[in-house]
Amino acid sequence: MKKYVIINTSDLSNVDYNLVEQNSLETTRKSLDSSLALISFYGETPSFLEGITQYDKSQIKDIITGSDWQEEED
Repeated sequence: MKKYVIINTSDLSNVDYNLVEQNSLETTRKSLDSSLALISFYGETPSFLEGITQYDKSQIKDIITGSDWQEEED
């Protein structure tokens, strides 16, 4: 099952993009004020995301469909 986390954009330098669905810092979806970023992954939680609240698809959809998040890039 795909899992989602929201992290501070200041922590994006800690992300190993080989272990998550996003390709790079530039392709990571961010909040409109660029203070938060959405990261998704499958399987085991990568060590750099341990201890961060995880969401399933329906939970994260409710959070990011608000006006505070950028549109998802194709």
